[in-house]
Amino acid sequence: MLSKSLCERVLSAAASTGADYAELFAEKTFDRSVNMVDKKVNAVNDAVIAGASIRVFKGLRSVAASTVDTSEEGLMRCAKRAAEALGEGTAEMEIVLKERLFGDVHPIKIVPGSVPVKEKIDLLKAGYFAALDYDPCIKQATGVLLDIDHNILIANSEGVYTKDRQIRTRMNITAVAEKDGETQSGGCRPGARMGLELFTEQIDPKDVGREAGRQAVVMAGAGYCPAGTYPVVIDNGFGGVIFHEACGHSLEASSVAYGTSQFCDKLGQKIANEKVTAVDDGTIPNAWGSINIDDEGTPSRRNVLIENGILKSYMIDKFGGRKLNMAPTGNARRQSYSYVTTSRMTNTFIEAGTDENDDIIASVDFGLYAKQMGGGSVNPATGSFNFAVNEGYMIRNGKVCEPVRGAALVGTGSEILMKIDMVGKLLECGQGMCGSSSGSIPTNVGQPMIRVSSITVGGR
Repeated sequence: MLSKSLCERVLSAAASTGADYAELFAEKTFDRSVNMVDKKVNAVNDAVIAGASIRVFKGLRSVAASTVDTSEEGLMRCAKRAAEALGEGTAEMEIVLKERLFGDVHPIKIVPGSVPVKEKIDLLKAGYFAALDYDPCIKQATGVLLDIDHNILIANSEGVYTKDRQIRTRMNITAVAEKDGETQSGGCRPGARMGLELFTEQIDPKDVGREAGRQAVVMAGAGYCPAGTYPVVIDNGFGGVIFHEACGHSLEASSVAYGTSQFCDKLGQKIANEKVTAVDDGTIPNAWGSINIDDEGTPSRRNVLIENGILKSYMIDKFGGRKLNMAPTGNARRQSYSYVTTSRMTNTFIEAGTDENDDIIASVDFGLYAKQMGGGSVNPATGSFNFAVNEGYMIRNGKVCEPVRGAALVGTGSEILMKIDMVGKLLECGQGMCGSSSGSIPTNVGQPMIRVSSITVGGR
């Protein structure tokens, strides 16, 4: 990508008006996808995203500029714009870069960009038609197979000059079932920081389609969930989205450093039930949200956020760290060079506990079993959230009974953390895309099965 000597010249120009920190981020990303609908391939997309951004700090001031012109002339113009916007001053730093290699724990066996499109189409067709043929009441299906080859370079005035290559692959199958004139959808969306071996060696695309079909059929025959306040059991895997949204965003420096988080000034305090230990870990090999380095060049690491109910850490980027007087934690992320980096999650989950799943279900006389969670929204300042339940069942007398639809979980993050009073043993993660001020990024969410002793359930 960009030579070390060129980066030194660009950073020097960016810091020429007295910046105490300068950073250059460059990327070249290949974004490919194959789409299916109506039993045929309707789109094959192949996009390239390339450009660079320059950011400078002076105390608690920050200026960022970006460009698609990565020639020396283009980069120098961008650097000078950032320097001029920061203000008047003189250069006070000498920038000498040293290349750093932080290693790669994410082996790729089949680089998707090297595979003919026909092979990708065959994989997607296997999943698509498995969904469509799952049951006669499946009336429609859609499918997407995507792969991302994200190449980044980071250089900064602290002497860092480093690169990373992030390859990810994901399949998304959605099925629509119809019963008695009403339709419901189901979906399955596995992904990983892997190549196409994810779907040739580890996950059978047909299983992806069958799971989407199963969920659609079950929910098409479901009645409506009763509204009320009662216990809810949330299953593992993507169930972890409730911690990610309701609590995780409130632990990012992008909220904490500006005093807009429900967990400001609570380090060392009890904020959750003692059964809850929550972690953000970007080092898990081949996990969807993993990174070798973050988008500021800080090595990824395992951050224990909550330990036995006690708040231990926030997720911190460089600028947020300045405001908090805390060191970065390897959580600075962005969708692309055109977004300004901020603190974001990677693979965030509640750790396994000691309760048996059967005991968790048996402990509920009347409640909801949320087997598959959907999307939601949260206000990090108050922690108020609202989540859809994609697949739910009523629990009666300690038994999982009839499926129900239309359920939504409503509450606040601080409240739900205290009410998680049972935590199962089997931790699993699910894959998602998280949107925030620095764009949409891949994140893993996860947990074992948990019980929330009482929560407001929206329904009928």
